Amino acid sequence: MSLESVRAFFAEKAPDITVMESPISSATVPLAAEAYGVEPGMIAKTLCLRVGERVILIVAAGTSRMDNKKVKAQFGGKPKMLGLEEVADITGHEVGGVCPFGLKSPLPIYCDVSLKAFDVVVPAAGSTHSAVRITPDRMAELTAAEWVDVCEVRP
Repeated sequence: MSLESVRAFFAEKAPDITVMESPISSATVPLAAEAYGVEPGMIAKTLCLRVGERVILIVAAGTSRMDNKKVKAQFGGKPKMLGLEEVADITGHEVGGVCPFGLKSPLPIYCDVSLKAFDVVVPAAGSTHSAVRITPDRMAELTAAEWVDVCEVRP
């Protein structure tokens, strides 16, 4: 269902963007980088967090690491990663395919500035075998995301 909801999202909002499918899993940053022939930093990973009572999505560069202090300062509470089942229930996407597109219900989406290091990024597209190529600004625009600085980039 999730891949279909992402396809429907792009058909409606950005028909020029094609969902790519890979025969190999792209469920982790290293696997996705290999599957789509890009460097790991270009993989746009989506983190599903609970901060207090709110659930938020943060999309960040694949080589970045969430900085708990920055997240706490930005969102006013301690972040907690959601569990596998909770992620699927809330987003409609399985872990490894979570993305800010075609969500089961609207969620606040934030794009970390780490994505701006790349002209094009490759976020998942609702399954562990799908992704899209998109500019960071276009992704933020299509998902009504707010830009934040909550990650540290690792070499």
